[in-house]
Amino acid sequence: MAGYIVLGIGFGILLNKAGYGIGWAFAMSALIYAGSMQYVGIGLLSGGASVITTIITTFMVNARHLFYSISMIDKYKDSGKYKPYLIFALTDETYSLLCEDDDVPRESINRYRFFVSLFDQCYWVAGSVIGSLLGSVIHFSTAGIEFSMTALFIASFTEQWLASGDHKPAVIGLVSTVLCLVIFGTEKFLIPSMLLITLLLTVIRKKEDREG
Repeated sequence: MAGYIVLGIGFGILLNKAGYGIGWAFAMSALIYAGSMQYVGIGLLSGGASVITTIITTFMVNARHLFYSISMIDKYKDSGKYKPYLIFALTDETYSLLCEDDDVPRESINRYRFFVSLFDQCYWVAGSVIGSLLGSVIHFSTAGIEFSMTALFIASFTEQWLASGDHKPAVIGLVSTVLCLVIFGTEKFLIPSMLLITLLLTVIRKKEDREG
């Protein structure tokens, strides 16, 4: 809740400063619900980007969710009526929470996943609305607020690094990302890096399965 509220407030403030009011903040967070893409979307809206540009940018920014979904196929396959919303609401933070739900009783696991996803979105929507209201009454420089999403990813990575005894996936992710950043540049490195990470982790997993 603390993370979503703060990040949502940052988004709401920036959106308001771009000239879009509380209705826009609520609608984007309720219907789009894509934190980093919503931050990027502010620039697309204010810059008058075309539909094609918006589609391509959205795919590039949110391509990582394709890889999240692959690892959630088994978890969600028997989720029944909850499945459509679980798919829609799979964000970075929700993914990190639901990856660690092995201690939840199996008979209530689908309800648990549904309410984690629902509460996370409610926090994000609430933060966006609060930020929009604050942006309309408090006037200050918003420079640097967009870094809050980057800060969240760094905090999540650090927490998982400290909690996990196996750092190979993290090291593979870092090395692969830096390598693709150097080769493809800042505008095109995301998808190649995700593909490389998936390939390397798959190879390692198969090797460990054979050895085990």
